[in-house]
Amino acid sequence: MARPRTFDEARALDAAMLAFWANGYEATSTQDLCAATGLGRSSIYNTFTSKHELFKRALARYIDLMTIPQVALLEDPELPPLERIRTLLARVVEGEFERRPEGRSIGCLTVNTIVELSGRDADADAMLARDQEVRLAALRGAIEAGQRSGEIAGRRKAGELARFVNALIAGLRVAAKGGADRAAVEAVAATGLDALTP
Repeated sequence: MARPRTFDEARALDAAMLAFWANGYEATSTQDLCAATGLGRSSIYNTFTSKHELFKRALARYIDLMTIPQVALLEDPELPPLERIRTLLARVVEGEFERRPEGRSIGCLTVNTIVELSGRDADADAMLARDQEVRLAALRGAIEAGQRSGEIAGRRKAGELARFVNALIAGLRVAAKGGADRAAVEAVAATGLDALTP
């Protein structure tokens, strides 16, 4: 008879997510995962089967934690469309400056994964592509609403502007990870908002 698990699987998954987020997939060893989760090697493999499977579950967890609230904000009918995007950018900046070990942000796990594994990990590529579709659709919806109300410039198609904002968010995260200070990152966000206004 199998012994029951004596650890909190969700807590272990969150700890593994933070390890991958801070160090990347390849630089995170099984020993690092043991240290982060407090689990032995056999417990990790018995529960998650492999480092790659654990990474996929950690990435899925991260996507849920980040994308679900972002989509809810972008679809919030109580806020004017441009305010939704302004608030999203402010949250991105705030998040980057909450997590700064040794003076640098740890960035975004999805952006970090694109940079590290794009084209080399089909599972991660598929997960990230699905996530991007969801976020782009939410951005496009907010931008279309803003264009209808006249808050957001109509010089470009909503889909193009959604891709611009998505790239802006990734750029903010990379700049923060690269060591840019808060004022510099906020200035980039403000410039991006200026590009959306009529």
